[in-house]
Amino acid sequence: MKRNPVGWFEIYVTDLDRAKVFYETVLGTELTKLDTPAPDIEMLAFPMDMEAGGASGAIVKMSQSGPRGNGTLVYFSCEDCAVQASRVEAAGGTIHSPKFSIGPYGFIALAVDTEGNIIGLHSLK
Repeated sequence: MKRNPVGWFEIYVTDLDRAKVFYETVLGTELTKLDTPAPDIEMLAFPMDMEAGGASGAIVKMSQSGPRGNGTLVYFSCEDCAVQASRVEAAGGTIHSPKFSIGPYGFIALAVDTEGNIIGLHSLK
């Protein structure tokens, strides 16, 4: 199967429970605990289908790394990114940039999660 270039992502957090509530609320999904190789690493995975193309990932709490507000930007695919953006503030985050057009590539909105990470929301409508 031909795949997109990204195979996995990790969003580093300080407060795993708070971040879990944020992402589950904004994305309307459930994160699940992953087994980790060390006791100082905690991971909660986004839903994944090993047979599907594209990437999944996890929120991660580990002593060696924390959130970075201007690091890698992860875009979550949405039907209409305005829907997920409308949930951000109620989930404890802030809107960095409300939904705007990116021409023939659709629309995006940028949000800041409860840990200070900037995330992208992308849709074709």
